[in-house]
Amino acid sequence: MKSSKYLPKIGTFDGAGFWKNAYAHQRGNLLRLVKVPDDQIKVLVDKAYHELPPPLRYEIETSGIKQKDLG
Repeated sequence: MKSSKYLPKIGTFDGAGFWKNAYAHQRGNLLRLVKVPDDQIKVLVDKAYHELPPPLRYEIETSGIKQKDLG
């Protein structure tokens, strides 16, 4: 196994911080970027970040999305 110094660093997105300060349409834009279907977006935008399914939170945080991508 390779030493950890050779593993690429995963950049993370502050999903919880963004979610707390975002309006519903901004949350929807984020969910669209991680390929959530529109019918699910309508349900998820009104939930607290910690209520989102863990795989979705992981996808948001490790997707490489930057704050500037969300306008």
